Parts: sequence; structure tokens; C-alpha cells
Amino acid sequence: MSLLVSCKDIEKAFGAEPLFYGISLGIHEGEKLGLIGANGSGKSTLLKLLSGEEEPDQGEVVFRRGLKVSRLAQAEAFGVQATVGQVLEQAAAKLHLDPEHTALKVEDWIAQAGFTGRDQLVSSLSGGYAKRLSIAKVLIQEPELLLLDEPTNHLDLEGILWLEKLLAQAEFAFVLISHDRQLLERVPKKMIEVGSHYPEGYLAVPGHWSDFLAAKEKFLEDQLRLQSVLSNKLRRENEWLSRGPKARGTKARGRIDAAADLDAELRMIKNLNRPKAKLGLDFVATGRQTRRLLEAYNLGLKMGERTLFQGLNLKLTNGSRLGLLGRNGSGKTSLLRLLQSQLAPTQGTLKTAEDLKIEVFDQHRLTLDPSWPLKNALSQTGESVVYQGKEVHIVTWAKRFLFSPSQLELPIGTLSGGEQARVQIARLMLSPADLLLLDEPTNDLDIPALEVLEESLMEFQGAIVLVTHDRALLSRVATGILGLGPLEPQLYASFDQWQAAQTEPKTLAPTAAPNPKAAPKPKGGLSYNEQKELRTLEAKVEKAEAELAEMEAQMTRPEMAQDHQGLEANWKKIQSQKNKVEALYARWHELESKAGG
Repeated sequence: MSLLVSCKDIEKAFGAEPLFYGISLGIHEGEKLGLIGANGSGKSTLLKLLSGEEEPDQGEVVFRRGLKVSRLAQAEAFGVQATVGQVLEQAAAKLHLDPEHTALKVEDWIAQAGFTGRDQLVSSLSGGYAKRLSIAKVLIQEPELLLLDEPTNHLDLEGILWLEKLLAQAEFAFVLISHDRQLLERVPKKMIEVGSHYPEGYLAVPGHWSDFLAAKEKFLEDQLRLQSVLSNKLRRENEWLSRGPKARGTKARGRIDAAADLDAELRMIKNLNRPKAKLGLDFVATGRQTRRLLEAYNLGLKMGERTLFQGLNLKLTNGSRLGLLGRNGSGKTSLLRLLQSQLAPTQGTLKTAEDLKIEVFDQHRLTLDPSWPLKNALSQTGESVVYQGKEVHIVTWAKRFLFSPSQLELPIGTLSGGEQARVQIARLMLSPADLLLLDEPTNDLDIPALEVLEESLMEFQGAIVLVTHDRALLSRVATGILGLGPLEPQLYASFDQWQAAQTEPKTLAPTAAPNPKAAPKPKGGLSYNEQKELRTLEAKVEKAEAELAEMEAQMTRPEMAQDHQGLEANWKKIQSQKNKVEALYARWHELESKAGG
């Protein structure tokens, strides 16, 4: 494979802060690279250097003559009156094809990306379809090297799978910046993590995400072993040097110089091995004892003449972590607004516990004024915050979210997307909540921050409704999934169950859910005994779920970790109890369907 682009000892700084230095790497024909690193490590800047849009402060970037490079930025602004066809035609013009071939390519990409037609206004597109247009715009140019900066942001899961297929089948080379761990597992053939803690400025590992994790763990273990070896060697050299002039005179002066070099190498290794700061997340619940926080009965919502959803029955209790899934435009964000009373339902009833405390993460970050200094975005006074009843100085609070004191005067608008997301999370943590409504909180966060976010959400004692396209996070965090689509909303017990249902014929509703539906009054299709049974099912489901929760809680007790037989026995009981819950839900659905039929 021939070399497309090479970087030789490149350095780049943002103001006085160095992003990276001494990086040398090359990209060959057909290579599929995944690029990761902490927020602020220079990933997006590196893509701009690889596209030729920016130049390094030091070193050089050399391109193969005539190389066709396209870069997909995190965000793109289109003309207000632009149409899908116009955007694609302008991009295809770079190929210098005749009008007939250009028109055919445009029509092909309109069909591939799922647009309604060439005259569809860009301003009418959802965020997900606007991202599809950006992707189609760079791909229609037939690049030899494609640079993608967080391409899954704003895509729904269907869009992510569409992109995943495109990249898996691609013959061109690409560099993919993403925090989507499942995408990184399935598409790239080589992983690169940039970071100043690596001797070469980055760590490159052939393979997928899981291969990278294993190689990184081994690298860090090797670094710690090297630190131990160097420490012992330096200790012996220092003991020799301390013996006095007679001992030193019997050896060459070079040994003294070598000891100094050894000391410098050890200090560098210790610096590389120093534990990295972690995001300090801890969402605080109010401690409310009320079991039922929110209940929805036969809820429906229309926007103009369009029905977003109808027939939604839902119950949220402490410990519920509900993921919302559906295509862009299916009503996920609108449902969040409805739950916080910003929209009124067009049918049904929404009941909430008295004085319910709701905190919201807005994916558009409309609550952040770009002109605010960071310190004022983190604190109303700019001096301190009150967290869990204690006053915390602004510098300490900022460090908890990985901001340095030198950043406190920076306007919010100059921060990266990941840094702005951390600001919003910091503001969210200041107010105790019963219910967290999180609209795409993972956008722009780096992978270490994502992992901390997962842990914090799982430890939150209130309820959570979560909109995210992060499949790994949904699989780990969500206790249930609400699928929005053209039919009535459906509740699923897990992300895996929802995913399996997408490839199965749509017949009955799922047999398990995170919360029971509100049972309608029995109708004439039921016998007397069936009507009686239906009236008791909600209580049976609640009791079965409470027993399941207690079994799962036992698995986390410290003494269980040493009782392997007890663990296995309890696990079998849990599986049996889950089957019992699913059977109850299946029976509930059967009776409801019969009653309504």
C-alpha cells in the first residue's frame, strides 16, 4: 500500500497550551484508523493538519501528489434556502463530471441517505438527517482519504448503522474520531490514541477497540515494570556514587554522567505513569421516599397535523433508568419536554409526585451563553458553589471537571464541544433531583468521561429518562427501553431486546418492560375470572419486580463475592424471577389485548 500522507515530528499549540509534539505517523491506501484521546488532546486539530487546512507549528505534513482529501467536521452550516440537491451538486462539482453523470450521482446519494427528493429544504431536516447530508456531501466527492470528526453526533441508531455499513464497505482510507465504542469495535482496523503521556505522543494498536484496550493495559503494565527496574538501577548507582572519591576514581567519568541520564529517564517515566485526572461526577438525588415519581396514562402528542406518539403508558420510580429510542423526528425530545411540562399532551393524563424536582441536560446547550467566562458558567458568583450543603471554591470545582485555573476566564464559546458538555453536567450536579431528563449527554464527551458518566448514572438514586445513541451506554445503564415509532410506543426490558425486535416481525408488544403499563378497565371481551385476574396483575408485577430487585441487591453485597456457590445459586434464582416477571407481562398484554378487542 502506498503512503497517502505522512507527518514528521509535528507540533501544534493552542495559545500557550501545547496540544501535541513530536508526532510522526503515516496513513496508507485503504487504511481504516480509529482516533481517540481525551478532550483537548488535539484530535480535531490533527484532522485539520491531515486535511491541509492548517499547518503545524513545527515539523511537516507531506501529501501524495494529487491526493483527494475530504474532512467531515463536527458541525456544518448550510444556506437557509439551500436544498439537498443543491448541496450535493456543489460538492460533486469538484469531480468535474458532465451534467448527466453529476445528476446521476446526486440522485444516487439522495436515495442512499434516505432523503425525500432533491428539492427537500435543508432547513426542514432533523439534526440526524442534516448529519446524513454532511456525510453524503463528503462521500460524493470520492475521496482517497476521508477524515471524520465525531460523525455519529446527532444520528439516530438507524443512521449510525447506515454509516457503519458505509465505512465497513469503504475502499478508501479514513481516520475516524468517535466515542462510539461499538462503532470502534466494528469498523476500524487500527486504533490510535493521542496523548502526551505516551513516549511517541500516541499509542497505535492494530485491531479493533477491544484489541486496543488489551494492548493499552499491557503497555501500562510494562511502563510500571520499567519504572521499577529504573528505580532499582538508579538506587544502586547512587549507592556506588556515595562511596566517596576512592570508589568514584576507579570508574570512568562516564558512569556519573550515565547516572544523571538514568535519573532524567526515570523522572520522565514517572511522569508518564502518573495517574490521569478523572471527571468527578456525582448526581445527587433528593432522597424522596415516594415510590411513584411519574405516571402517564394513554399519553399522546401531536405537532400540527402530525401524531408523534399515542397510547403511551408509563411509570417511573426511584431507580428507573429509561432509554428513549426511535428515529430522528419520532418525538424523543418532544417527550422530554412534555415530561417537564413545557408541552401539553394532546391526549391522556400525566401525573407527577408533589413538588417533583426535575433537572434537564439539553443537547443544544441553550442554557450556556457563549460569551460567559467559564467561571460564571460554573458558578453564579464566579467565586464558589454550594454542593451538597458545602461551599466549594471555584478553582476546586473547576478541577473536578478537568478545567485548569488558567481556563476560568475563557469564554464558553471558545471551549470544545466536550468541554461545554462537562460545563453543563457541572451545572446539573448542583441541584438535587428526583428525575433527570438527559438529551444526548454523551455528545462530544471523550471515552474516559463516558465511562465515569455511566458509573454516576448507575449510582443515581432517583429516576432517569435518557436519550442517547451510545449503544454501549444504553446496554449497561438502561433498566428499560421505550421505543418510539410509527406504531404505539413499546416498552422493552433492555437495549438488546429492543435491538432484536427491530429485525423481527411486529406482532405482539414486548413481553417485558421496566415499568408496568397502567391497566385499562376491563371490557366485554373478558370472562369474569379474567377481569378479576387483570385487576390484580399490576400488584403482582410490582411484587415480582420488588423481589427481583432484592435478589439483584444481594449479588452486590461484599460477602457474596467470596461465596461462589451462593453467587451461582442466587444467579439462577434471578433468572427464574426474570422469567416470572416476563410471564406476568405477557399475560397482562394478552388480557389487555383481549379486553380491547
